[in-house]
Amino acid sequence: MKHLLLFILLSNSLSAALSSDASAKDGKPNFVIILADDLGYGDMQANNPERGKIPTPNMNRLAAEGMRFTDGHSSSGCCSPSRYTLLTGRYHWRTTLQSGIVGSWGKPLIAKDRVTIASLAKEQGYATACIGKWHLGSDWPITPAQKAHFGGFGGKAGGGGQVSTTITDAHRETWKAVFSQRIPGGPTERGFDEYFGTDVPNWPPYCFIDGDRTVGIPSELLPTSKLVKNQASLQGPALPNWQLEGILPALATRAENFIQTQSAAKKPFLLYLPLTSPHTPLAVNAEWKGKSGLNSDYADLVMETDVVLGRVLDALKAGGVEENTFVLFTSDNGCASYIGVKDMEKQGHYPSGPLRDYKASVYEGGHRVPFVVKWPGVVKAGSVCKQLVLQADTIATLAEILGAQLPDTAGEDSFSLMPLLKGEDRPIRTNAVNTACGGTPSFRDGPWKYIAHAEPELYNLDEDLAESMNVAPLHLDRVKTMQAAFEKLIRAGRSTPGAPQKNDIKVVRYPKAPAPAKAKKK
Repeated sequence: MKHLLLFILLSNSLSAALSSDASAKDGKPNFVIILADDLGYGDMQANNPERGKIPTPNMNRLAAEGMRFTDGHSSSGCCSPSRYTLLTGRYHWRTTLQSGIVGSWGKPLIAKDRVTIASLAKEQGYATACIGKWHLGSDWPITPAQKAHFGGFGGKAGGGGQVSTTITDAHRETWKAVFSQRIPGGPTERGFDEYFGTDVPNWPPYCFIDGDRTVGIPSELLPTSKLVKNQASLQGPALPNWQLEGILPALATRAENFIQTQSAAKKPFLLYLPLTSPHTPLAVNAEWKGKSGLNSDYADLVMETDVVLGRVLDALKAGGVEENTFVLFTSDNGCASYIGVKDMEKQGHYPSGPLRDYKASVYEGGHRVPFVVKWPGVVKAGSVCKQLVLQADTIATLAEILGAQLPDTAGEDSFSLMPLLKGEDRPIRTNAVNTACGGTPSFRDGPWKYIAHAEPELYNLDEDLAESMNVAPLHLDRVKTMQAAFEKLIRAGRSTPGAPQKNDIKVVRYPKAPAPAKAKKK
């Protein structure tokens, strides 16, 4: 009997091992894409060991188990454009969003027929989920006549303006009419089987959205007490007693549950987890208050964000899928200067590390971000890659892993990371475009970076990572060559090989031509 039991145990172990090997070899790993919000390049200690004073053990753990990219970028120095580019593999400035972000109650930025990382995976039989901050617009069912009841309250971060502290029955009736309907045009219509999040955590509506419906009917105006100290930014409809501190833990729990469910079902999955932190609201839970030792809610929230990353990694391990899961951890842009950056720097913590400037900027601190990939059995643990990569490269990477062919109308600016992930040390892309939140672009060609300001700027990042010396006057021919290459990339509608594509609208050129002078009245 003992021999029989031993045989059964060995057989089961061998069967599990063979199943795991087969799963790894068939090129169908799970995908977990974690996008922090406003996490600076230097906030991840592994990127900034000497001047990073916030403990980030789980980010460091991920870097130790995967590949850390030191030249990884978002497409923009702010939120919505970077999210668009990560999900589609197409530069945001080819769309109507050539500057700024999707506004409150804004329309969908991703076209309904555009391929996303989610729709690509779904076509390959994956379960797909988006959990967190969307901020890419939806077709909110708000009629022109109802619009007045969704804004104009006056309450905003930092105060200012006349703050409305009361609402009428007409407001509540309108909100009930709208929030009782489904919300089209969001994540579940862009490739995701399921969605759970807050859309934009510091904007209304102040409630969770599950699928395409609000969880509950917002019926109160968010109190003005929640519009101070980098908490919420705009007043608007909220659930009674809505607590900003509950958002991040709820996202972590939902992500754990999704991983657990799909792992138990043995179905491949793609989880896109766009976290709401450490962006405002800087709503730190009690157990993390003061833990950073920097007297900074932002620093404390970085630590709490790090814990969420750890929970996701632990869930993969508990589900038995850690060895066959591709994990990408990155951030949508750099750290926001307004959260007390100078005070942190006085204490020795530099959120941008050695880089110039912060969120919204065209300089490196605006868009060079944490960028780590873990994929056991493929990516060498503890490796570092210095090659230029973009979040846009995500969809081409997934396509190669899945053996899928992207059409000419998809991933126009996406290059596969696979050669780098397998250990090759060669460029996968010859150029890259990164923009300021206001739209000003920079164009990379190897180590050279051209910025399209009125007075052209040129930097050699290999020699001057801090962008401290503009050498454009010394290299006028190079500036002209890079300007011409950028123009060619714009006109082609793509930067990858393939049939030329159309941009959605005419792309704004920089530096902008001065507005014509108004004729003086005689």
